[in-house]
Amino acid sequence: MKLDQVFGIHEEALKLRARRSEVLASNLANAETPGYKARDFDFNAILRREVQKPVRLAATHAGHIQTDRGMVASTQMQFRVPQQPSLDGNTVEVEREQTEFSANTLRYQASLRFLDGKIEGLRRAIKGQG
Repeated sequence: MKLDQVFGIHEEALKLRARRSEVLASNLANAETPGYKARDFDFNAILRREVQKPVRLAATHAGHIQTDRGMVASTQMQFRVPQQPSLDGNTVEVEREQTEFSANTLRYQASLRFLDGKIEGLRRAIKGQG
């Protein structure tokens, strides 16, 4: 049994959620920066696209073949369109960013708990505990 089969897409989803947390935190940090454009990406669309890509191959040498997996690096940022544009051109809506950040954090924690359960199941199976 391969670990990538056990964990499925959840490992990549965690990486993507961590990247989204960085983007949302950056938006919040720049809430008062004139002209700053709030950014985000479509988590579901990127994850759906990645599920259909081939799995990354283990490479022990720089010349070895690699596949196209690696969604964190390839996230396509989109600018948010504010509901109420500000006079200084900043598009960060603090309440919206806080809500998105909180929801993303909860989903990240849920994914961690899921993976923790998988790891615990593997540990018990290895020890013969059922």
